[in-house]
Amino acid sequence: MLELGAIFAAGIWAGMINTVVGSGTLVTFPVLLLFGYAPLTANVSNNIGLLAGSASGIYGYRAEARQHLGLLLRLLPASVAGGLVGALLLFALPAEAFGAIVPVLIAVGLLMVVVGPALQRRTAARREAAGVTDPDDRPRVLLVVLVFLLGVYGGYFGAAQGILLVGVMGVMLTIGMQGINGLKNVLAGAVNGVAAIAFVVVARDHIDWKVVGLIAGGSLIGGYLGARIGRRLPPNVLRAVILVVGVAALARLVLFD
Repeated sequence: MLELGAIFAAGIWAGMINTVVGSGTLVTFPVLLLFGYAPLTANVSNNIGLLAGSASGIYGYRAEARQHLGLLLRLLPASVAGGLVGALLLFALPAEAFGAIVPVLIAVGLLMVVVGPALQRRTAARREAAGVTDPDDRPRVLLVVLVFLLGVYGGYFGAAQGILLVGVMGVMLTIGMQGINGLKNVLAGAVNGVAAIAFVVVARDHIDWKVVGLIAGGSLIGGYLGARIGRRLPPNVLRAVILVVGVAALARLVLFD
């Protein structure tokens, strides 16, 4: 019961974080590792489960995404293609390779959680200093390429994909941060969706449907709450939880595996 409750609660928290910050995998994935799930099973099951939270988060930010529908439609194919490549790459490499690279991926994700806010503040200050009054939401070729590469990363692992998307779009676009967050939710959700489909088709043996159900139920609630009240929560509290759980998972992997 403790395990079931912890995974469900992690799903709620991850759904909220994914909607507001964009690194919920760094809560659910380490929790699964702490309970002894194999890294590949944890990654696949977590990805499918968090899809429900992506859906509720997208719904909550639908107004912001609709304001930049043209930009979204031009970036969405890059995310979908990248997510498919990343999901297939996960199974093109041996399971041992994923297990070996997981600590590095978690460390990189945690680093992005730490430096992400500074990057976002710098971008906001740059836009304000430039005095831009007419937002430019035209996707540059480089932005499309970067969105594709982040889709590959998201399909393969996904931790802090949202933070990376916000950072990249914040640097290369001049639309507001809330609009960027709305776009981020749709793009990251598309990556998770196409990866989930690929996992169900080619990786059924690595799916723990109990975990999927718990995380899906929790993240569905969390995504809705994140869209409703997430912007009122102190970001430092969310990041602190991510760092604590992530470091605990790193310690388990490095010291006990």
